[in-house]
Amino acid sequence: MSRIIDPQSPEQRRQRTDRDVVYIGYRQRGRAVVEKLPNHEQLTPHRSLKVANHSPTGFEWGYGGSGPAQLALALLLNYTDDEEFALTHYTQFKNEVVSQLECTGPNDRWRLTGGDIEAVVGAEADELIAP
Repeated sequence: MSRIIDPQSPEQRRQRTDRDVVYIGYRQRGRAVVEKLPNHEQLTPHRSLKVANHSPTGFEWGYGGSGPAQLALALLLNYTDDEEFALTHYTQFKNEVVSQLECTGPNDRWRLTGGDIEAVVGAEADELIAP
């Protein structure tokens, strides 16, 4: 796992973090849906498609293909609001996190917190990445 270097002080990073954010994924009528809590905002691929077009048909998870790549990019873009950071780290994030997410039954959901994201791309609590 690579370490992310941020020139800001730990205090500045803590002020701009949103570790309480939670993303949940589930299937609705066979379609992959991702929501951002606590406001139940639906995450769409639109913004991430402008950065890198892997899967214009939408998100997926649980394997290492184009749908999971689009989801990994969208999650990092949404969480960090930083295109350069998201582009640099979404493949690692896809391989380490999105490809491992499971949601097999009709009532199953996966859950991913801001802390989970930072654990993978931030390496340590002192290297928080969210705005």
